[in-house]
Parts: sequence; structure tokens; C-alpha cells
Amino acid sequence: MVTRKDGLKYNDKIILAPMVRVGTLPMRLLALHYGADIVYSEEIIDWKLLKSVRIVNDALGTIDYIDKSDGTIVFRTCAIEKNKVVVQLGTCDPSRALKVGKMIENDVAGIDINMGCPKEFSLKGGMGATLLTQPEKAKAILSILVKNVSIPVTCKIRVFEDMEAMISLVKELASTGISAIAVHGRTKIERPQHLNRNSMIAAVAQAINIPVIANGGSREIDKYSDILKFRDECGASSVMIARAAEANCSIFCQDGMKHLEDVIVAYLKLAVDYDNSPSNTKYCVQNMLKELQETPKGKRFLECQTLEQICSIWHLGGYCRQRQLEFQAKGMLGRREISPDMFNESPKRSKLDAVEDLDVYAVKCAFIRVNFHDPDLPKSRLISYCGKNKLKVPKYKIINKDKLFRAIVTVDERRYTSSYWEKNKRFAEQGAALSCCVGLGLIDRTTLVTNGSILE
Repeated sequence: MVTRKDGLKYNDKIILAPMVRVGTLPMRLLALHYGADIVYSEEIIDWKLLKSVRIVNDALGTIDYIDKSDGTIVFRTCAIEKNKVVVQLGTCDPSRALKVGKMIENDVAGIDINMGCPKEFSLKGGMGATLLTQPEKAKAILSILVKNVSIPVTCKIRVFEDMEAMISLVKELASTGISAIAVHGRTKIERPQHLNRNSMIAAVAQAINIPVIANGGSREIDKYSDILKFRDECGASSVMIARAAEANCSIFCQDGMKHLEDVIVAYLKLAVDYDNSPSNTKYCVQNMLKELQETPKGKRFLECQTLEQICSIWHLGGYCRQRQLEFQAKGMLGRREISPDMFNESPKRSKLDAVEDLDVYAVKCAFIRVNFHDPDLPKSRLISYCGKNKLKVPKYKIINKDKLFRAIVTVDERRYTSSYWEKNKRFAEQGAALSCCVGLGLIDRTTLVTNGSILE
């Protein structure tokens, strides 16, 4: 058994729960800023981490686990949260779980195994709540981690209809040596509109001698004191907050919640400082705005596609652009810099290399859909240009590598491309057309700088 360092303790803690697409680095840091003691990542599937590459990102001051196939950030963390962040792992295989555990144990404070997710994806993959029906496999996953990693291991479950069966299972799970167990007070078929079974959480707390973390009480939690009330009703050691924190992360503030606008601004600054993806940032802000998305401001926000556009709604557009330029000057490896094979020690020469040996006009520009109306899409402009000048219609060549795409368009026997790798064929063609429009003078380069297609 691995000798443990002085690690994370789960007694008397208020915790940010694992939430898909919400528990990324900016939200975790915001929760810690407002008073959370421990923060969980969103659930990350084991094979996603195993297929990633670990990068020290000096520009951001982070550790990044990056999907080698498309540059997506699988997990990003930093020194501020190192002793307080728990990665929740989706797994159904002890050996894979251990490989991930050894891979991340020096970057995080704990590992949690998801045994409660009721979503179809998890259930079909043998993960989440499926493990509650396979106690031997569940125990094997926990045991191998407890014995071989140097950080605390926990699991998160849901209650059963059958109290006796539930108590029997949690005793078995606790016997593996885990440091705590989180219990969501609804069964796998129940949803937020159903009452949380606080008495069943209390029964678990009475039955085992490790910390029990109560979860599922957000519908009754409107302020900090409600968190403590929920903990006491459940007889639990600690409390894990999901939906209440998702809506307003300042629920963790002991001195009272902050105004939602201030919370959004604080979140956006962290999203900028840690180069969070625009889609993830937008999703988190949507969950804060809720019905406010129907206001004029909310509707402008919904039209945004880039991080700078989102930030501009809250008067942070200049801050976002400044920080992105700073990161670029530091040589940050961001989404715009990702290319196929860049993480391979011996990248193979691709078809694109051969093409780029020829005379190709290249501009590093991203196609941002919201910047163009249908009649004025770059491809449409090129077709119109060719028609007016009696040229052959533009001809596109697609280069696909892993999950990334680039295109080369030929117009009047000249080739044009965007050196930015897109995530789908359609955007790659529009990117090539956009570069061509710049080369032909149909679109001014400064316009693309202004709207964020070109970062300089």
C-alpha cells in the first residue's frame, strides 16, 4: 500500500459538487474565492484522460491535460486549487482507473469515483449508477486506487429504495479504505423535482465511520445558513452543493450572497485569465442567467460566439482582448495554435505539408459564424466574385487529420487557406474562403482583427 501524504480531510466541509460542463477551472476557483472548502471537477471519463497529454502551460500558470486529436482541454488545474481540487472519474475498469490515478495524483488533492450518475451514457458504459448494482467491481475500483495512489479516494452514490440494501452496500464500499462517501438523496430514477431523502443520508452516516457528504438539497438552499441546516438534517459530516452553486456561486459566502451581475463579472474574469473555452463559458453564464436570457441583454449574450463577445456584454471586451494578446506573446498553446501531430515526437509528413510547399496564400483566421449573415458568408462572397469576373467556381480541397480540418480553395488558379485548424469541414471551407477574401481585397484584414477572427 502506498504511504499517504498528509492529504485532504472531508470532515466539516462545504463542497462544490461535480457538475458536467460547470465544474471547470473558472467555476472551481470562483467557488473557492467565495468560501468553498473543496471543489470537484466535472466527471471526466477515464479514457479521455488516458488519451490526453499533460502540458505545463507557463503562459497561464496551469497544468493542462489536452486531447491530442483536437486540442480540447480535458482537464485544467492550477496551484491555487492544488490542495483542494478533487477529480471525479467516470470508470468501469479497475486497471484504467489506476492508470488515471497514477497519471494525475501529483496534480490534484483527491480522486472520486462516480457511482451515482443516472444518465444513459454512463449507464450504457457500465459507469455511474450501474456500479451500484455491481458491488464487487465497485469495490475493486476503489481498492486498487486506495492501495496504489498517494491521495485520498472517495466515491459518490445515490440512495436506494431499499434501506437495508443501501446500508449493506455503503459498508462494503467503506471497507475498501476510502476517505469519504458522498450520498445524493435521490434514487437513480428520481429527478430534482422529487424530495431529497435526507433521512436515508442520515442512516448512512450512522452506519459507517468515515465522513459522509450530503448532496441533493439545493431546492431547499437559498442562503449559506440553509447549507448548515441541510447538513444537520442529514446528520452528515459535510455538504456538497450543485444547483444552488451553479445558479449563484456566492452561495458559499458566509456573509451573504452577492449580486448576480457581480458574480458573472467575477466568473468572466477568471474565464479570461484561464483561457476557458467560449462554449463552456457561455453554458455556465446561461445557467446563472436562467430566465434573464429573455431580457434584451440576455438575448445579446445568446448571440455571442467568442469569449471576447461574451465579455463585451459585461464591459470586459477590452480586458479579454488584452489578456489574449498577452498570452499569445508568451507563446501560449491555445486552441488557435493547435495542429495535428504537434504532440507526436515524430510527426509524419502529411498531404498538407506537400500542398504548402506550393504557392499558397495563408491567413491565420478563425471562421466565427456569428460575424456573418447568410448572404455575406465568405463562400458566398467568393461565388459572387467569380461570377462577376467570369471565373470558374471556387474549388475546395479538404485536409482531415484526427478531429481537425483545414481547407484549401483554388480561385483563378491561385490557392488560399487559413492556417487555423477547424473542428468541422464546413467551417474549414469558410475559413479558406475568408483567407481568399482577404487576399482578393473583398474583406479588410482590420475588420477580422476587430471582430476577433484574427488575434493581433
